[in-house]
Amino acid sequence: MENSDYAVDNAALIYNHKVVDSLSATLAAFADPTRRLILQRLAQGEASVNDLARPFRISQQAVSKHLAYLERARLIEKRKDGRRHICRLSGKPFKQVADWMEQYRRFWEERFDRLDSYLKELQERENTHGRKK
Repeated sequence: MENSDYAVDNAALIYNHKVVDSLSATLAAFADPTRRLILQRLAQGEASVNDLARPFRISQQAVSKHLAYLERARLIEKRKDGRRHICRLSGKPFKQVADWMEQYRRFWEERFDRLDSYLKELQERENTHGRKK
């Protein structure tokens, strides 16, 4: 991984008076269960703000704040269709998270493979030499 992968995004977002890199903004957006449910619904296809707000027991204003957070994190895109606002997923941030997580998946897979080999070796020793008391 190059050093530039760790650099602050050139098109960084301004939030709480500080610059936040895009990966941090994405992960912060994922931290909230309401936002994850909204993303899950949008994975099925586009939806209006009203449709997204319907299943929640919170005000539409609260849902709109969650949508604004998701939009700042670039996880969703909104467009107007007459008086309705239509939301859809934006794929790039999901790919950035998946790519970032991939290095850790490989890291842990290698560790688990080594642990599995070690445990098999111990099992073979135990079977060959009998159990030590």
